[in-house]
Amino acid sequence: MTSDAPRQRATTAEFGGARGTVPPAAPPTTDPPAPLVADYLTIEPDGSVTARSGKAEVGQNVRTSLAQAVADELRLPVERVRVVLADTASVPFDRGTFGSRSTPDMAVRLRAAAAAAREALIEAAAERWESDTSALAVRDGVVVHAETGQALGFGELATRGLLDRPVADQSPVNPAESWLAAGVSVPKVDGQAMVTGEHRYASDVSRPGMLFGKVLRAPAFGARLAAVDVDMARGLPGVTVVREGEFVGVAALSASAARQALAALRPTWGPPAEVPSEDDLFDQLEREAGGDDGARQLAERTRFEEGSLEEGYAQAQHVLRARYSVAYIAHAPLEPRAAVAEWDGDRLTVWTGTQRPFGVQAELMAAFDLPAERAHVIVPDTGAGYGGKHTGEAALEAARLARAVGRPVKVAWTREEEFTWAYFRPAGLMLLGGGVRADGTLTAWEHRTHNAGGSALRTPYDVPHQHSEFVPARAPLRQGSYRALAATANTFARECFLDELAHAAGVEPLALRRRSLPAGRLRDALEAAAERFGWERYRSAPGRGAGLACGTEKGGYVGTCVEVEVDPASGEARVLRIVAAFECGAVVNPDHLRNQVEGALVQGLGGALSEAVHFGDGRILNPRFSEYRVPRFADVPDIDVVLLDRKDLPSAGAGEAPIIAVAAAIGNAIFAATGERRRSMPLNR
Repeated sequence: MTSDAPRQRATTAEFGGARGTVPPAAPPTTDPPAPLVADYLTIEPDGSVTARSGKAEVGQNVRTSLAQAVADELRLPVERVRVVLADTASVPFDRGTFGSRSTPDMAVRLRAAAAAAREALIEAAAERWESDTSALAVRDGVVVHAETGQALGFGELATRGLLDRPVADQSPVNPAESWLAAGVSVPKVDGQAMVTGEHRYASDVSRPGMLFGKVLRAPAFGARLAAVDVDMARGLPGVTVVREGEFVGVAALSASAARQALAALRPTWGPPAEVPSEDDLFDQLEREAGGDDGARQLAERTRFEEGSLEEGYAQAQHVLRARYSVAYIAHAPLEPRAAVAEWDGDRLTVWTGTQRPFGVQAELMAAFDLPAERAHVIVPDTGAGYGGKHTGEAALEAARLARAVGRPVKVAWTREEEFTWAYFRPAGLMLLGGGVRADGTLTAWEHRTHNAGGSALRTPYDVPHQHSEFVPARAPLRQGSYRALAATANTFARECFLDELAHAAGVEPLALRRRSLPAGRLRDALEAAAERFGWERYRSAPGRGAGLACGTEKGGYVGTCVEVEVDPASGEARVLRIVAAFECGAVVNPDHLRNQVEGALVQGLGGALSEAVHFGDGRILNPRFSEYRVPRFADVPDIDVVLLDRKDLPSAGAGEAPIIAVAAAIGNAIFAATGERRRSMPLNR
C-alpha cells in the first residue's frame, strides 16, 4: 500500500545539495528555568542516588566519571550512584555532548548539586537530633554524629521536597587533593556488559510491532526527484510506501524486506547540482572566500594581530612561505545513524544515537509542529560520534515513516549512507609565512586558514609581529564538527612550518620551541614528551626519523613525539612509536583518561596518513571501509602516554586535545627521515 501523508516542514534530513555547514549546536529559543538540585539528583529509599544529565554516552565513558563526581561529594561508593543520561523527559536541558565540556561543565554542576544535597541531608539530620550541623558528616550513605555516634541513612532523611533548592555554585565542594571516589581508576560502569556484547546501543532498540524503514536517496548531490513508480514495491507483501513531497521511504516487516522494497522503486531524477570535484578543491577554497553569515561571524572572532608583519619580516634573516592543506575526512563511527520512532496519538517518542538530544527534539518539534512535552527523545548509549552526530536525520526519517504507517519504525543507515549523507570534517587550506633570525628567534608569523575553522589558530609561541585569521569559504561538501574541530589542521600547519623555519635557521626543532614557548602548561607537556621519548639521544637515519609537535585545545595541553619508518620504494610512512604527554588539570580517572588519549592518537593516525573523502560528479567515490582507509590493528604503533596530574587546576575535558599534534609530529618525522616536506594530509599518498 501507499501513504501520501501531508507534507511536513523541511528539515536537516532533507538537503538538496552537498554544500553547507552543520552548526555545532542551536541555542534554545528561551532560557530554561534555573534547575533545582532535585532536577539533577534523586535519593532513593535504599540510600542510593540517581544522577541525571543531558550528556550522551558516545564512548567517552561519561557515565563513570559523572558517577565519580557525585559519589565523591556524597562520600558514597561509586556503585551506589546510578547515572541517567540524555532523556529529554527526565534530565535537565543540555546543549549537547561536544567541545569537551562534560568534565569542566557537567561534572562541576553535578558536584555542586551533590554538595547541596549533602548540606540538605546534614541539615535534616541536625533538625531531627536538634544538633549543630558542624558535628555531622556523611559517610557510606549515612549521616553520622561525630560525638554521639548516631547515624541516619540517606533514604531515611530523603523526605519529599528535601532537594527542592537551587543548585548553589557556592556550596563547598571537595578539592582534588581530598578526592576519594574521583582521582582513581574506578572500573567502567557497565564494562562487563560492553565486553560480553550484552550492552545495548541505539541500533539495538526494538519495539512491539516495529517495522523497518528505508529511505530513497538521490544518486548524486542536489538531484531532484522528478517522478517515482511505486507499483512494484507496493505489491510486495507487508510493504508500505510513504511519499511526502520529495521524501520517499518504505516500511516493511524486516530489514531485508525493506531493502528489497527500496530496490523495487523506480525513480526518475533531475540533473544533479554542480558540485566541484576534489581535483581543484584547495584552489577553490582560496577562490571562494566568503562563506555563510555564521562562518563570517566566526571569522570576526578568530582574527589576531600584533605588531607589524612588515617590520617582523625586515628583522628576519630567513623568510619562508608555505601552503598546507587537509582533506575532507569522514567521522566513520562504529555505529551508523539509527533511530526508532513511535507515535502514541499526537505524542512522539524517538530512540536515537545523537550527541544533542535536545537539539534533535527541537528538530522533531519543528518538523511535526509539536510542543516539547509531546516530543520525547531518548538516547541509548551510542557507538561513537566524534562530532558527527549533532543532527537528527535518522530520527526525522523514522518519525515520518512511523506517523504514516501507524506503527513503530526503525531506520538504520547503511555504512554507505553514513559515508555519503552525513557531514564531513571540513577540508582546509592553510597559508603560512614566517621570519626567523639566525639564532632561532621568531620575528614574524602569518597564518591564514581557509574553510577549516579557527580552533587553535593563534600561535602559542612568542612572536612580536603576527597575524592569524580564519577565512570562511563556500564549501563543496556538507561539513560540520569533528573531534577537535580545526585544531588538528591548524596545529599540523603551524608545527610543521615551525620546523621549516628551524631547518632554515639551522636550529634544532626542540631548541627553537624552547626559545619561543613561554614557561607554562604547554611547555611542560612538550618537555615531558621529549624526555620520555629520549629526544636528546635520538638520531635520525635514512628512512627512519623522529618528529615532535605540541598544542593546546579545549583546556588540554599535549606534547607528542613520534618515530616513523619510510619505505624507500613506495614512500609510505609507518609510525613505529608515539609518546604523548597530556595535561588537563586534575585527573578524574587515570585509566580511562589514558584510554581517551590512546584512542585519540590512533584516530589521529588515520587523518594524518590515510583518510580522505574522494568525490566527483556530485558523488562520494569511496563510501565504504574497503575504500576508505581507517587505521587497522596492524597500523597501531607502540603508544606511551604520560599523564601530568595537576590537582591544583580544575579538570578539563580530554576527548579532543590529544589528537591535534599527531599529524604534525608525523610530518616532521617524515622530513627527518627523508628530507621531503609533505604539506598535505593525508601524508601517505
